[in-house]
Amino acid sequence: RSVWNTTNLINHNINIKESLVAELLDNGNFVLRYPNSKSFFLWESFDYPTDTLLPGMKLGWDCNKKLNKNLTSWKSLKDPSSGSYVFAIETWKVSHGLILDQGQLRYRTDSTYSSFMNITETEEEVSHSLKNNTTNVSSISILQMTYIGSLRLMELVGEEMHIKFYYPNDFCDIYNVCGDNSYCNFNNKGRQNCLCIEGFQLGHDQYVSSLTKTKKRCVKKSYSSCHKKEFKKMKNMKLPDTQYTTVETKVGFEECQKKCGMSCNCTAFANVDIGTG
Repeated sequence: RSVWNTTNLINHNINIKESLVAELLDNGNFVLRYPNSKSFFLWESFDYPTDTLLPGMKLGWDCNKKLNKNLTSWKSLKDPSSGSYVFAIETWKVSHGLILDQGQLRYRTDSTYSSFMNITETEEEVSHSLKNNTTNVSSISILQMTYIGSLRLMELVGEEMHIKFYYPNDFCDIYNVCGDNSYCNFNNKGRQNCLCIEGFQLGHDQYVSSLTKTKKRCVKKSYSSCHKKEFKKMKNMKLPDTQYTTVETKVGFEECQKKCGMSCNCTAFANVDIGTG
């Protein structure tokens, strides 16, 4: 597939009559620059990732360059043309990574993901990049969107490749697999099933994809005044989508609970700092 051509230069209003230098940097970034400029690049390959994220690359939105950088899987193990899986970054506050299949959301990253990624959220960019979590100077970490739809973090040490992270891992990683007011649970036998949150029970059928295919949904057992709320603590949960929620990163846990209790539109709250519980 075409990665770069001369129209890129014309579209960026670059005077192609001037001499240019094409250079492959030590980090794998292929750049075009003027001979007297070492840090300003007219074009760089890191702005157009394929299926792999290298150290120094960024995924997400770059407002200055008006670019949205995603990972796109190969079509197959031997066919490097674009496949159906895309790893994209949410632009909402407290962003996450999303795995889409043919444009449909399939998976959303969990707390483990943030342990090896730098997440930057400013007016200029919403970006994710690899952390340098190793002291081994001979090793390199890469993040890959595979042709089978999985996201994997690999560490290359010499000629050996070690998988450090693999996502999704199981049934519970499927996006919204259990529906509203429920959660995915592992039982003692290792099986995964969906359970209603405390205070909810299976109620009316919910339309899924056709008139003949429905599933039970979790509904409230009883309704009371919106100002008489009792919050149930849920552990090992992902943060909710923040597209339709209020995010206040400077508010403490107790103040957040108080604000939620006073609002009839607020049904739950979460701690942004996962490390504090």
